[in-house]
Amino acid sequence: MKTQKKLGIWMDHSTANLIDLNFKKHSRSITSDFTFNTKEEALNRSENLMHNKRQQMHEAYYKEIADVILNYDNVLLFGPTNAKTELHNLLNKDSHFKDINIDIQSADKMTDNEKEAFVVNHFENT
Repeated sequence: MKTQKKLGIWMDHSTANLIDLNFKKHSRSITSDFTFNTKEEALNRSENLMHNKRQQMHEAYYKEIADVILNYDNVLLFGPTNAKTELHNLLNKDSHFKDINIDIQSADKMTDNEKEAFVVNHFENT
């Protein structure tokens, strides 16, 4: 039987920390391009532009995370904001992800060690 590839992703709207328990270098990060400065710049032009820019940049951010998720069998999305739910909803609409088991859990801000322990604990109990 093939080894299940498992990935934990602690995320909010600006950063996603990817925690792969199968590799020595456990973690890497993906960062959204929608920063405070980008928001202010767009908002100075118009509120509508700011909302459009935010939506486009969040979609690009989620797509980058989704491209990584395609390489795994089991994924845990966790973090303090609703970004994990937004990503999960996008993935549910895409048939490429139908065979990937994706779980969601709320979690507060954590240190890197706490994030890793949270992921280990989740996959040990599933």
